[in-house]
Amino acid sequence: MARVCVIDDKDVMRDSLTDILRGHGHEVASYAEPRHALAEIPGSRVDAIVSDLKMPGMDGIELLRALRSRGVETPFVLMTAYASVPTAVEAMKSGALDYIQKPFDADQISIVVDRAVTMGRLRGENEALRMTLRDLEGEAELIGTGRAMRQVRNEIERVARSQATVLIQGESGTGKELVARAIHRASPRAAGPMLCVNCAALSSTLLESELFGHERGAFTGADKLRKGRFELANGGTLLLDEVSEVPLSVQAKLLRVLQEREFERVGSSSTMHADVRVIATTNRDLSDWVARRRFREDLFFRVSVLPVVLPALRDRREDIPELAEYFLRRIARREGREDRRVTQRALNVLESYHWPGNVRELQNVCERAVVLCQDEQIDAGLIEPWLSTDVRAENLSRSMRPGHMMEDMERGLIEQTLVRFGGHRMKTAKSLGIGVRTLGMKLKKWREEAAMQLQQSPQRRAG
Repeated sequence: MARVCVIDDKDVMRDSLTDILRGHGHEVASYAEPRHALAEIPGSRVDAIVSDLKMPGMDGIELLRALRSRGVETPFVLMTAYASVPTAVEAMKSGALDYIQKPFDADQISIVVDRAVTMGRLRGENEALRMTLRDLEGEAELIGTGRAMRQVRNEIERVARSQATVLIQGESGTGKELVARAIHRASPRAAGPMLCVNCAALSSTLLESELFGHERGAFTGADKLRKGRFELANGGTLLLDEVSEVPLSVQAKLLRVLQEREFERVGSSSTMHADVRVIATTNRDLSDWVARRRFREDLFFRVSVLPVVLPALRDRREDIPELAEYFLRRIARREGREDRRVTQRALNVLESYHWPGNVRELQNVCERAVVLCQDEQIDAGLIEPWLSTDVRAENLSRSMRPGHMMEDMERGLIEQTLVRFGGHRMKTAKSLGIGVRTLGMKLKKWREEAAMQLQQSPQRRAG
């Protein structure tokens, strides 16, 4: 069933059209005054609009332009008894989907309205799909046949069948978003969209707008109506990445939409329904966040109905050879290079490393190896220098001894912080209390030193 708005100042035509559309199963809201329609349509869910052209005070084309200026992209059908080519051209240029001449029969107007409803829904689905594709960083798989990953797959299968909220917990780089997408694909909502919001990347105002949408003029810079992720993910899944970072000012609204399945756009008083399954991820202990009054206890219970805990890579070392092979093959194809093989010595190095950045760090190492390796095989000598600095970082407190260079300690700390923030330079610099430019200069210097060492190492082996 679609919701259609009918605007016509003639009572007989308006009532007749309302009866026809209701007889075809549509929900109809009718208006005699275009300005009343203009006041109510932007804040409500409408699938199609049918309006007369000639009306006192505001004609159909003026109404259409006013709605478009407010961000309403709902398919618009104009009807008139005074059809002309210039008028039809002007209507289409203003954004009308169709133009129908009076008098018309019931079947004719029903076909036009059904087409408008279909076009509107396709447009909404395409918008959601574009956002989904923008969020995706590429197809990826859950790799690993060890006991820990078998348990994760079993949990995915169990929770996917439910409509309840899922909380995926794990250290940074363990693959929480990958698991979330696997849950969506295995769920009854797989045919619907899956959208993602990075809660840590947005301010309170922007996050609220991203989640719930906003009306035109709701705040400075809101020059048109914008649909939020809860609205665009209708019938599908919404991933709240780093949910622990949601500001307290937004947590109350998030709690309401999880409990009541209702929300309002920013700047609107019209309540909308959310048919969305929520999956949240965090690398923090949310119960500790609750104790520190940084996360609402009632929201914690709503978010963590079905918890899934991902193991760190150091706790599933048996999967490292399989993961390395997968990343090397995938990256080589992307780079247009031949496949690289890992020697047993190199595998031994990878399996003995502590992996503070987890699977994401392993992927980074594999990418470097594909790009920099000049041979068919990747040996331990190539990758050991990349890992040793991170080993020093993890053991920073133990390495503070006489004779240890201050620069090495600084480098270890910076590299560890970069891993923690997934390579995000702005967050890393802020955490360390240095400027982004200073950080960039240090990283550039270390890259140049590493490249020089790499060039010299074959000469040393040859000697």
